[in-house]
Amino acid sequence: MTSGLWELVLQGTWVTIQLLVFSSLLAAGVSFVVGIARTHHLWIVRFLAGVYTEVFRGTSALVMIFWVFFVLPPAFGWQLVPMWAGTLALGLTYGAYGSEIVRGALGAVDPSQKEGGIALSFTPWQRMRLIMLPQAVPEMIPPFSNLLIELLKGTALVSIMGMGDLAFSGNLVRLALQESAEIYTYILLIYFVIAFLLTRVMRGLEKKLKAGVGKTPPKRKAAAPEPAGIGGVR
Repeated sequence: MTSGLWELVLQGTWVTIQLLVFSSLLAAGVSFVVGIARTHHLWIVRFLAGVYTEVFRGTSALVMIFWVFFVLPPAFGWQLVPMWAGTLALGLTYGAYGSEIVRGALGAVDPSQKEGGIALSFTPWQRMRLIMLPQAVPEMIPPFSNLLIELLKGTALVSIMGMGDLAFSGNLVRLALQESAEIYTYILLIYFVIAFLLTRVMRGLEKKLKAGVGKTPPKRKAAAPEPAGIGGVR
């Protein structure tokens, strides 16, 4: 490929990374807000959070992008640029999946920990912030890592809006070269490298968080053999 085509691919890679960062931040915020709301003591809060989760989990991310970019403008009289339309659609969609991760991790915390906070007269927010979340967050990292990889692959959907992400740029290069194998091989490798780096970062974060709450057990030394008795009989 020529330098101009490589520059186009690199620009698309940068757009994909930006979209991944923005949409993952939105999805993380939505995950924690909705996930914690799913454990609220008021049924109406749990109900509304559950409705949101089911609606966004039960709809296609592709259709959601169409809806945000093409349906909202005439309905409300304003237009989102492709970057923010993609961020909103992907963040809300994948945030619904993330909320179930948060809810499940909070539900897995030993009930005695919560009871201890009640005994210490902690407020519900103090129990959540000081007791529940520090123990639940390390358990969220592996499923969040998988969800982040899925979000990375989902960013390719924004190309339907004409947004110059990695997938869109790759298609332009394909049209210019009239060759599919070479460019799409490079595109696959770029997605793989980004996913691999994300996985390594999330694993490092998991180890750090688990070490901070004592989740990593110390290595045990092998027990010394007992001395043999007379004739080798213990």
